Amino acid sequence: MPPRRRFRDPIHQHRVFHLTESRVAIAGHPVHAMLVAFPIALGFSTLAADALYWWSGDDFWLRAGLWAAGGSFVMGLLAGLTGLAELLLVAGIRIRAASWTHSILAVMLLGLLGVNWGLRLQGGEILPWGILLSALSAALIGMTGWHGGKLVFDYGLGGHEAHGAAPSRTDKS
Repeated sequence: MPPRRRFRDPIHQHRVFHLTESRVAIAGHPVHAMLVAFPIALGFSTLAADALYWWSGDDFWLRAGLWAAGGSFVMGLLAGLTGLAELLLVAGIRIRAASWTHSILAVMLLGLLGVNWGLRLQGGEILPWGILLSALSAALIGMTGWHGGKLVFDYGLGGHEAHGAAPSRTDKS
């Protein structure tokens, strides 16, 4: 019986596959990873402010939702720019399909955050449209964050070699 040949992923064999060190970093810490916490927290804060406005009717929550939505969009743009720079500058990130999935979801999320903030700036109805946009944004934040976390924790992307980036769990060689 001939020996079984093990399947080897051709992308994994590509010479740039393992070049995943962050290029947009401060002291070895990826800037994108530092910035994404803000739009995530502010996106969920917008949903919370909308829910509290719905529950209490207090106009304070309208103002809080406006500021949270604006902060989420602006910080999302900054995080998106650093993420785009990583995507374009780091070959080991660019070669993975999961990176592109995360990027596409992030762009969709930015569009949704912008619409949500724009609705509030125009004095639009928070109930039901604002809270629906906030809930949809929160769901998309979860999906985008899950894909981003998968890139970091499963593939070890964006680390710094000098700091001993964790080896990929999918690396079987």
